[in-house]
Amino acid sequence: MTTSSKNHGAAGPRGPATKSPAPGIQCSVNSFARRSIAARVVCSALFLAFGVALHAGEPQDIAFQAGCDSTEQRYVIIQPSNERKEMRRDLLIALHGHGSDRWQFIHADRGECRAARDVAARYEMIYVAPDYRAKTSWMGPKAEADLVQILGDLKARYPINRVFVSGASMGGSSALTFAALHPDLVQGVVAMNPTANHLEFDNFQEAISESFGGDKAGIPGEYKARSAEYWPERLTMPIGMTTGGRDEAVPPASSMRLAGVLKKLDRPVLLVHREFGGHVTTYEDATEAFEFVIRQANRSDQKIEKSN
Repeated sequence: MTTSSKNHGAAGPRGPATKSPAPGIQCSVNSFARRSIAARVVCSALFLAFGVALHAGEPQDIAFQAGCDSTEQRYVIIQPSNERKEMRRDLLIALHGHGSDRWQFIHADRGECRAARDVAARYEMIYVAPDYRAKTSWMGPKAEADLVQILGDLKARYPINRVFVSGASMGGSSALTFAALHPDLVQGVVAMNPTANHLEFDNFQEAISESFGGDKAGIPGEYKARSAEYWPERLTMPIGMTTGGRDEAVPPASSMRLAGVLKKLDRPVLLVHREFGGHVTTYEDATEAFEFVIRQANRSDQKIEKSN
């Protein structure tokens, strides 16, 4: 693990032994999976019905019907150059922060957002910014189901190579959560100023409880299931994280502990920790995290090619 941190927390996570989400959640990925084929057909039909033409370099606002609950949901997609249309391309998912929506990582001048856009353009990636139940989802069951559905639809329509999931604040936390829940769908993660432990995280609890389907006292299993710190064995993909020592909005302790555990497991992980930093990641640090993850993913692919 590469890190600029001077102090790493040694304590591990504590919490209930439950390993599965509470059964009371009405909208689950299992219910989505049972209707995934129908949902994908509906989504594709919506593309045609609205006459959407995806032009390279131009943000396109896409509406789709969620297989989870039949509501209209949205994401923005930016395609690379139209040249070599059949070329397999990487997909970069950018998850917005608390109180924002899909347009944050499309237009915002924040360092995290500019870095994501620039990296996507530099590597000619397909770039997607979903609402994932904006504005305060924190990757609850419905947001999770939406992202699984978006990935399935995009893979059905385009020759997708690898999927990288990124985000800042709520988005960074959600990127870690999604990777822990669906490691088979994610080949790299960039999580900026995230929490990795929803059982100990105390901010934004009203929004999180609404998204998760209850508070942590009532459904601790759901909060544990969505806390990446409890599932390091699933996080085998390259991960880049950025944290700030003075971040009070999303304290860095859980993410720093997770990085330490992943290092002990010899996983490809980068932690850029700024001791005097707050709840923000600079363009330079964000770019470093993205470049690390892409570089490590390339090395992994090269090893697989040599072994074959």
